[in-house]
Amino acid sequence: METTLTAAPAVTAPDTRPGRWIEHWDPEDASFWQSTGRSIARRNLAFSVFAEFLGFCVWALWSVVVPLLPAAGFPLTLNQQFWLIAVPSLVGATIRIPYTFAVPAFGGRNWTIISSLLLLLPASALAFIVTRPETPFGVLLLCAALAGFGGGNFASSMTNISFFFPEAEKGKALGLNAAGGNLGTGIVQMVVPAVIAIGAGVHLERAGLIFIPLAILSAIGAWRWMDNLGGVKADYKSFALATKNPHTWVISFLYIGTFGSFIGYAGAFPTLLKTQFPTAPLGLAFVGALVGALTRPLGGMVADRLGGARVTIASFVILTGGALAAIEGLQAKSFPLFFGAFLVLFIGAGIGNGATYRMIPAVFRAGVSAEGLPAARKAAAGCIGIAGAVGAYGGFFIPRGFAMAKETYGSLVPALYVFVAAYVLMALTVYAVYQRRGSALASETI
Repeated sequence: METTLTAAPAVTAPDTRPGRWIEHWDPEDASFWQSTGRSIARRNLAFSVFAEFLGFCVWALWSVVVPLLPAAGFPLTLNQQFWLIAVPSLVGATIRIPYTFAVPAFGGRNWTIISSLLLLLPASALAFIVTRPETPFGVLLLCAALAGFGGGNFASSMTNISFFFPEAEKGKALGLNAAGGNLGTGIVQMVVPAVIAIGAGVHLERAGLIFIPLAILSAIGAWRWMDNLGGVKADYKSFALATKNPHTWVISFLYIGTFGSFIGYAGAFPTLLKTQFPTAPLGLAFVGALVGALTRPLGGMVADRLGGARVTIASFVILTGGALAAIEGLQAKSFPLFFGAFLVLFIGAGIGNGATYRMIPAVFRAGVSAEGLPAARKAAAGCIGIAGAVGAYGGFFIPRGFAMAKETYGSLVPALYVFVAAYVLMALTVYAVYQRRGSALASETI
């Protein structure tokens, strides 16, 4: 009697349970990935990008509104205006690590629904408060702080998407996710001024109102089309490993200079234009943030060819040149020079964002044996989360730096000189640690 052996059928569909939970997700299984996994992952990526995009829009919302508040009857000093711009970044940076751990705790789909609905708070508060010039400054500051919820979306969105894609496609997916979020900063500065000016007068409340239906739409999209992944656990070990590695703190310091510069200058730029060049078209402010977002992928691609450390040094050189040119623009009272200098700053920050992130896996992989690679990857993942949170504090330091310089010296120039010194120090740090001949990692491609 002949016995026929049949191979076990390939897994083509994931196990699911109510609440759109997927069990046994394995994107490294080529058969599963080709037949089912890729389409599911891309669907989740699309709605994740939209949620993160909205998060960045709301995070940057006060950067658009603040320059217009004095004309709306709010008796704000320049120092108070910069506080309103800086506080959302302070809150957003602080909640990024808790948001990272929220995905394993609640599920990626569930947390996207929650984080999208949380955007209703800053949007509604802004719409209510900007029509009441008698509002105490402390209440304004609290409403601005609520916008920090949008800054946390980056961390949870990146964490969630990292679970869906295989190693070979993870970099591209995370790059798209990050770029989609960063674009929100430029888009909100382009769209909101036009929306609030439709019809007679200026309707500041629309800046918040337009995001209420969009936040609800994002929550509905996540509820209907996104998925939770079962078996995903918070990787506290990777964070613990990363905190013990000195390179985590070196890279976090550098990321303050790259991503921190992007979010800090993006927040301050409209107010700088309004106060330093009152006759200049405020509607041009969005160009800077848009350029910074679009050059981030370029920084990553160039770093893949030349090495992240070299491109990061180049980005700090560009940032230094941009800051020095901005000083010249202020002293010469030249709007074209000042505006062009800030575009250079945004280009340098965007390139540096991509290049510095590219350094992380290379730094943690350097000199590690095959047996040590899993631990190195865990530490690198932890470093990405920590650097993303620490770097966002630059969005607080830069506006506050401008405010302190103006209040103490009556000029923005001293703040820019401090930023120049910081960029030079950061470039020297990259060279000394990763490029200098004789340094521990000089022989590695970082």
